[in-house]
Amino acid sequence: MKRVVHKIASWFLKRRIDQIEQFMRYPHETQFLHFKNLVQKASSTSFGKAHGFGDISQVDTFRERVPISTYEDFYPYIDRAFNGEGNVIWPGKVSWFAKSSGTTNDKSKFIPVSEDSLSECHFQAGQDMLGLYFDANPQSMLFAGKSLSIGGSLGVNPKNESIRFGDVSAVIVENLPMFFELMRTPSKEVAMMPDWDKKLEAMASEVVDVDVTCMAGVPTWTLLLVHRLLEMRGIHSGDLREIWPNLELYVHGGVSFDPYRAHFDQLIPHPDMNYLEVYNASEGFFAIQNDLTREDLLLMLDYGIFYEFIPMEHLEDEHPPTHILEEVEVGKNYAMVISTNGGLWRYLIGDTVAFTSKYPFKIKVTGRTKHFINAFGEELMVNNAERAIKKACEETGAIVDNYTAAPIYFNDVGHGHMNKGGHEWLIEFETPPTTISYFQEVLDRTLMHLNSDYAAKRVGDLALGPPVLHALPSGTFYNWMKRRGKLGGQHKVPRLSNSRAFVEEILEMVQGDKRGNPKPSTPYNPPK
Repeated sequence: MKRVVHKIASWFLKRRIDQIEQFMRYPHETQFLHFKNLVQKASSTSFGKAHGFGDISQVDTFRERVPISTYEDFYPYIDRAFNGEGNVIWPGKVSWFAKSSGTTNDKSKFIPVSEDSLSECHFQAGQDMLGLYFDANPQSMLFAGKSLSIGGSLGVNPKNESIRFGDVSAVIVENLPMFFELMRTPSKEVAMMPDWDKKLEAMASEVVDVDVTCMAGVPTWTLLLVHRLLEMRGIHSGDLREIWPNLELYVHGGVSFDPYRAHFDQLIPHPDMNYLEVYNASEGFFAIQNDLTREDLLLMLDYGIFYEFIPMEHLEDEHPPTHILEEVEVGKNYAMVISTNGGLWRYLIGDTVAFTSKYPFKIKVTGRTKHFINAFGEELMVNNAERAIKKACEETGAIVDNYTAAPIYFNDVGHGHMNKGGHEWLIEFETPPTTISYFQEVLDRTLMHLNSDYAAKRVGDLALGPPVLHALPSGTFYNWMKRRGKLGGQHKVPRLSNSRAFVEEILEMVQGDKRGNPKPSTPYNPPK
């Protein structure tokens, strides 16, 4: 029976490949078609009327009339929709919102998820992801078992009980078509539990005896579950396939996989294990890795999303220019702007991407528009940090669990002497490096190789001193995220920041724990 279900499911999913190949051949025509459909469909909404959507037929007119918006700029429209008003940003009433803490501040964001964006974007992307995987792996038996997904929880708007919100993963699980719901684990009741510690135990108990063939989720939370399963079964070898012998695929996204790859290789030491990256967010599903031998992602052009790209050198302009697909350059960093069938219009999502190819259009996520360090003109992006961490791990035998970094600002230390600037790195190791000093040296050397601005500031240690590195105790980032109420779901540790707020908070917490100050709770720390 399992094989019959698998054959039917894989056949159904692979039918879509022809359509994907079509938009790869005709990217500009596909995007223009979706642009026209979006503007036409929203012409009678409050936003559409205010910006004259009724007679917009060209992209240039659209760019003239509709300003680029951040969440804060767009909030008055979102707030109206969140409180139940219909036809504000998209036809009809939007009943679902994805709650996102973001990674640029602590303020919750409520991103509209319309019925159209659920079906045409999120659900279609889930099917395409599997269809592309089956196309590349025809011998796969993925649907002979179940897919494990680690989701968030849901809530109800107290001002309007017909409006519900939660992590985008939870919104998707709650609305999954019945067929796909039957193919996943854990149960919806467990998947939606709000308390992460209780959810972890409940998930582990429920899935330990399930034939799991695929896992999906943010690496941090996936690793915590895997460690708990191995601990429950007393498996000292650390091989997850002793529990799930048919596991063949891990789908990941949201953060770079580079710092986690060695850890997963230890837990699943089998050459036939596959890893597939996706680029999804509360605002939409944007790209899928369609070739497992390459690290870039295929930009999905027919999900009801119209893309624009701001060159990073113009991001702070009062009216930054945007490029559409036919105008972008390979290898250049852009801030991504989207207009969607969820009702977001020229919305600055906060991610930066670089194109690795055109025809087909493929991208790599390079960081966040506010998630970088540029205190001294070094313009250190997240992708620089991830690659440098990976190189330092390779040369020192280390495995990194989590990290964050911030500037050390110039400081007058008296008598006219100025303490030089630098970067302070807080790193929690799964496996410590041979020597911390050598890890630090490789990190610094690799950053200079990858980033000419960083290298220029490091010359002679005049503007920028060598990095300062703290190896943190096991469980530090878990404790910190828990204290901030950011466990599970889509929550991620902020990697780079121009502010020292996160670094100071973590260091203060670690010092407090060393002094024996009472902790708010005792977290689960995975066994080493």
